[in-house]
Amino acid sequence: MFANYLIGLREGLEAALVISILIAYLVKSERRELIRYVWIGVAGALGLSIGVGALLTFGSRTLTFQAQEAFGGFMSILAVALVTWMIFWMARHARHLKGELHAHLDRAASAGAWALILMAFIAVAREGLETALFLWSAVKANGGGIAPLSGAALGLATAVVMGWLIYRGALRLNLRTFFTWTGAGLVVVAAGVLAYGVHDLQEAGILPGLNTLAFDVSETIPPSSWYGTLLKGIFNFSPATTVLELIVWLAYLIPTMTLFLLKVRGGGTPKPSPAVPQPSLTPAGDPA
Repeated sequence: MFANYLIGLREGLEAALVISILIAYLVKSERRELIRYVWIGVAGALGLSIGVGALLTFGSRTLTFQAQEAFGGFMSILAVALVTWMIFWMARHARHLKGELHAHLDRAASAGAWALILMAFIAVAREGLETALFLWSAVKANGGGIAPLSGAALGLATAVVMGWLIYRGALRLNLRTFFTWTGAGLVVVAAGVLAYGVHDLQEAGILPGLNTLAFDVSETIPPSSWYGTLLKGIFNFSPATTVLELIVWLAYLIPTMTLFLLKVRGGGTPKPSPAVPQPSLTPAGDPA
């Protein structure tokens, strides 16, 4: 549940920050009449994300067992690739995100309403599609059920509240620290999802080694125990892990975490953009 909460919180807050920046800039620049186009784009992005999640959930049920395992394995690998790209993209662009969005918004506003809708749609749809795919893979890796979905919903709800408080100026959040810690957590979660995806491909007969176990601690850590469930929910830990799963887990986790931490530590001091104004997220003159 915690892993899915982290996914919902991280991805949800990114989307909430994007929306807050766009709306606050329109208010600051006295273009409130354009805000409705931002919300139209956001609604379209949310609809697309929910549709993709539903398609992944219900569309795969009509497949044979081997096809379901193959589909789940490849989708898990794709989800890990997208989330890994997102983690490093945010580590690189978080400092200048506001300025970049302002510049894109100015160009879209000058091009017309449809350009503004498309700009807001793309900005939010990227986060929404990553969330739908990664959550689907993470929920599948945890065996389904209501608990993983509840964790994700709680994370998204927390992100919405935090985004609103940031917009209103009631919450000051060190975004660099937040994205560093959540990014490191997502690397661990992604490693487990990737290992589970490999296991799916082994179940489908695409990859070998299904019966070649690196360890089996099922008697010590029963999957149905509270601590087994906790390890499964947070780290996607499997008491019976194949050699290939362990190799893939280590091959992803160690270099990815190392590169991520080096990227965060070596980011340097942000430089303000001289071309784009940097107004506060809190609209001037708005009631507290």
